Amino acid sequence: MSARGEPRDAFARFVPIQTRWSDNDVYGHVNNVAYYGFFDTAVNKLLIEECGLDIHGGEVIGLVVETGCRYHAALAYPEPVEVGIAVERLGNSSVTYRLGVFAEGAERSAADGRFVHVYVDRDTRRPVPLPGDMRAGLEPLLRD
Repeated sequence: MSARGEPRDAFARFVPIQTRWSDNDVYGHVNNVAYYGFFDTAVNKLLIEECGLDIHGGEVIGLVVETGCRYHAALAYPEPVEVGIAVERLGNSSVTYRLGVFAEGAERSAADGRFVHVYVDRDTRRPVPLPGDMRAGLEPLLRD
């Protein structure tokens, strides 16, 4: 683990998530795979609540094509966490997210992630342009 994560101001939105008993591993900290669940939960909550994503009936769905995570500090159940979200790149049919998992109220992230969605037609699975309401919801999250 590295000594420092990203600062809180590197992110545009925060989504609170409660860790669960099952997130801990035998070493007493949140297991690495749980962080990917935090990323997925935070991004999809944002897309559903602020960008008009209809996960059950919408014509457009996002497929994850790339993920990554760098760990800086351990977290453990029952610690609540906050997932910071920023958009690094908003393409025609893809979005690259920068994510940070923070202990509640911490100034630096315990882990940093990258998450890339390609938006496709639900039936054909071919890339499609981002819907206008989704683009409008994501543009304010753009950060260098």
